[in-house]
Amino acid sequence: MDLEDNALGLTSEQTDKILQFQDLTGIEDMSICRDVLQRHQWDLEVAIQEQLNIREGRPSVFATEARAPPVVHDHISQQVFTDEQPEGPGGIRGLFRYVVNLVVSMCYSTISSVLNLLLSFIRNDDRRLVTDPLGDVMGFINNYTSRFNPHPVFYQGTYAQALNDAKNELRFLIVYLHSESTSETQNFCRTTLADPEVIQYINTHALFWGCSVDSSEGWRVAQSVGGRRYPLLCVVCMREHRMTVVARSEGACSPQQLLQRLRRVVGDNEPHLAAARADRVEREVTARLRAAQDEAYAESLAADQEKERRRAAAREAVAQQEYEDLQRRQEEERHKQELVEARAAMAARLPCEPEPGNDTVALLIRLPDGERLTRRFSLRNTTQDLYDFVFSHPQSPEEFEITTNFPKRVVARGTSNLHEVGLKNRDVLFVNDINA
Repeated sequence: MDLEDNALGLTSEQTDKILQFQDLTGIEDMSICRDVLQRHQWDLEVAIQEQLNIREGRPSVFATEARAPPVVHDHISQQVFTDEQPEGPGGIRGLFRYVVNLVVSMCYSTISSVLNLLLSFIRNDDRRLVTDPLGDVMGFINNYTSRFNPHPVFYQGTYAQALNDAKNELRFLIVYLHSESTSETQNFCRTTLADPEVIQYINTHALFWGCSVDSSEGWRVAQSVGGRRYPLLCVVCMREHRMTVVARSEGACSPQQLLQRLRRVVGDNEPHLAAARADRVEREVTARLRAAQDEAYAESLAADQEKERRRAAAREAVAQQEYEDLQRRQEEERHKQELVEARAAMAARLPCEPEPGNDTVALLIRLPDGERLTRRFSLRNTTQDLYDFVFSHPQSPEEFEITTNFPKRVVARGTSNLHEVGLKNRDVLFVNDINA
């Protein structure tokens, strides 16, 4: 293992991850473990999770959509490479040959599509029934790895998942269709796809998906791309906002020829991917800016609503206070009016002031504000009459008690007459405000 690792340029840390991945997944083939880890940038956790998803029949952890995006097959702008060598120099003859090949290719694709459609009504092809696309792909990868090694890292998922990942990551997708019935396939797999430079270039610049045309998934993809010869390589990438087959390489070719073709295709179409990446970045920036603006607007709106709520609460509090003050003033006015009316009624009910005589007393009454009242009372008048007289005066308190000067005692309100409580002529009485 050490010699092999050194030859492949693996570090000790990468070797440890391969061993851990093998122990946790039970995959005995070390090359498969290495390929899976390489595909996931040596992220051990993600690679293990994908293997668990595959065993449970779920898609790859990188595949987010089950349905493949539509793929455009533009036969006019599509680059087609074959292993046929030109018979003479370029110029008019080369251009004529290119046009003839293009016309033949388009006619062949059209005729083959029509024939396949007609044959589908006559006989049934079991490959038309796609029952387990993920199983077809994994079966091909395992079979291919056991026979041809090394090779580029295969995408471990369906064609639809590979298309979605290439679209989402804005990467090139190289589709390899394998046919056992073609004699060129064996040599192509052992030499061209096993070449270290080819492996390095494909792993660096693209996702690499492969399947056998003898399986349902491979046959379906072969029908969609319309290849004439195998082995077949197709390059798919985002072009003008659509996934487009931009090139096909039909038949076997040398590693140098394949590298030259891939570099040409990548160089010609990289500006389209760069434009798509820039457009995506612009959309993401615009979306983030719009989200930030929406968030700022929401915060500003919430702040304005809170200010308005506080202003409304303040206005409501002021209105409530004004209402309460008005109610209090109205109550005070009503109470004052009732008090005035009560004093007037009380004054009207008072007994008339008697003439001076032996059975009368003149009392001097001092109010809390210092005002003095003088009145004669009959000794037969009650203390209630005394209190009524004081209450009828506008300056008297609402609730009060009357006390003598010396010795100080309270003259209780009641039915006792003035003689019984011991009041004498010229006595001085004090009115005390109980609520003061």
